[in-house]
Amino acid sequence: MKNTGDDYFDSDEFHQLLDTYEAAVNAGEPVFMDADELVDIADYYQYTDRKDEAEKAITLALSLAPGDCAPLTYRIHEALFQGNPQKAWELLEQIIDKDQPDYIYDRAEILVFEGHIEEADHYLNEHYLTIPPEEQQDFVVDVANIFTEYGQPEKAMLWMEKAKQEDSVDFKELMARTLFGMGKYKDSQRIFNELIDANPFSKNYWNALASAQFMNEDYSEAIQSSEYAIAIDPDDPESLLVKANGLYRLNNYEEAQKFYQRYQELVPYDEFALLYEGTCLINMQKSEQAIDVLQKALELAPDDSPYLYDIYQELAFAYAENHEVDKALEVLDKTDTLDCDHVQLSLIRGHILLGANRMDEAKKFFHQAVEISETPKQTLLRVIVLFYDNRYLEGAYTLFKKFFAHYDQQGNGQNTEGYAYMALCCYDMQNYKEFLNYLQKACKVNPKECRVALSHMFPEEIKSEDYYQYIKDKLNIKD
Repeated sequence: MKNTGDDYFDSDEFHQLLDTYEAAVNAGEPVFMDADELVDIADYYQYTDRKDEAEKAITLALSLAPGDCAPLTYRIHEALFQGNPQKAWELLEQIIDKDQPDYIYDRAEILVFEGHIEEADHYLNEHYLTIPPEEQQDFVVDVANIFTEYGQPEKAMLWMEKAKQEDSVDFKELMARTLFGMGKYKDSQRIFNELIDANPFSKNYWNALASAQFMNEDYSEAIQSSEYAIAIDPDDPESLLVKANGLYRLNNYEEAQKFYQRYQELVPYDEFALLYEGTCLINMQKSEQAIDVLQKALELAPDDSPYLYDIYQELAFAYAENHEVDKALEVLDKTDTLDCDHVQLSLIRGHILLGANRMDEAKKFFHQAVEISETPKQTLLRVIVLFYDNRYLEGAYTLFKKFFAHYDQQGNGQNTEGYAYMALCCYDMQNYKEFLNYLQKACKVNPKECRVALSHMFPEEIKSEDYYQYIKDKLNIKD
């Protein structure tokens, strides 16, 4: 029996329960278990992606206890996963004992699923006031879990504040997940590290730590944590995907592609992994292979896939890299009806045309992007950077000069944008005096842009606001 990473499913107690159940089923004998035990077995089968076995176990549970809360709760979760809250309400009404906590949780969960967050919170608070003091801690933790699971970490934290602070594993894990949802990744890491100290062989904790590190842009540490999870379970999809994503962010595209492929062997119908494998191949200058992979991603992606726009975009880039510009534009035309960033699409069209030396067509899309943009200044800057990226250095230089002349004289405060990119442009044009002037200004007014545009030119340990001083010291330039 495979290690799942779940303490209960991996316990001897559950193994004995499962063995008893499977022995009876395989022998065609009656199963003498209560509904709660059968729900645990169904949960295990669902967790390990054995849907047919899960369905048999939950059907048996419902036949033995038709109005019991546990199997109906399973069905309610199933209905919500399928996006069918109406069915969930119908199942809720079949629960006989409507005073037990699980009924309250189920009702609140359906409300949260439907987006009625405040109504669910009010309903839960009403019941909280009626609960005996000795049961309030469990109730608070269960409610916080619901809000965390449905992407409401702030609500979850408000409930956690009602609880007594515990040193228990469950309480710590919930706190870590809630902090993660609130974007407090360092705090989340700290707690997951504590949990790992107590249980170093939990792949779930290593994966959670890796995800927090990844979100905090600590990509090397995220990779290292994922490797611990992979050592515990070499075939764990989540660990492989986290490592692939970390490698991708470190621009190690060749290794990242290998781990995306390993993930796909276990989860073959995930368009996300195919999207990023295709992007790796583009960066590895293997455009024909990238086209094949991205076409497969497009075939797998459902109409409501959140990655559909990205797949079209990367496929367009792959065609462009393969010198099939018109095919690239045809792919982008398919995004016209999508709810996505159409300013970005106009910029991409212009970028592809500019790379093909189709200047007049490119300019039309650049003008369109600026016209429809809610932030025309930033969009114009992106256009100029695209001229630089396509090695139109003189054109980019001239446009930067016009950009600064316009925005430096508007009188609405000093312009802070574009100077780092202008410094880069001057450097490539071997205009070193202007490079130093623009670098000095960029370090002063926009260190973040310096990091984005110029970090490849400096040692990693140098802060972006110190780039000018670093060059000044290295070249012994006097003020």
